[in-house]
Amino acid sequence: MGITLFKIIIVGLVFFMIFNLFRALIIMNKNDPEQPPMSKFIGRRVLTSVVIVIVLLLAILTGVITPNPRPY
Repeated sequence: MGITLFKIIIVGLVFFMIFNLFRALIIMNKNDPEQPPMSKFIGRRVLTSVVIVIVLLLAILTGVITPNPRPY
């Protein structure tokens, strides 16, 4: 149950990050002054990346997921 919910959250955050990346690309190509600034969507993308890293670290620390063993 926990690992499946964890995977759904991570995949959802990745899709949100990709969505914001393409929104910034569209705004950059249109160059319309009435649209929100491109930095708004790039900032959301960076914030989502930070949230993904924090969620992964918390999952490792709490034992929900286990990292691969060292190769040596």
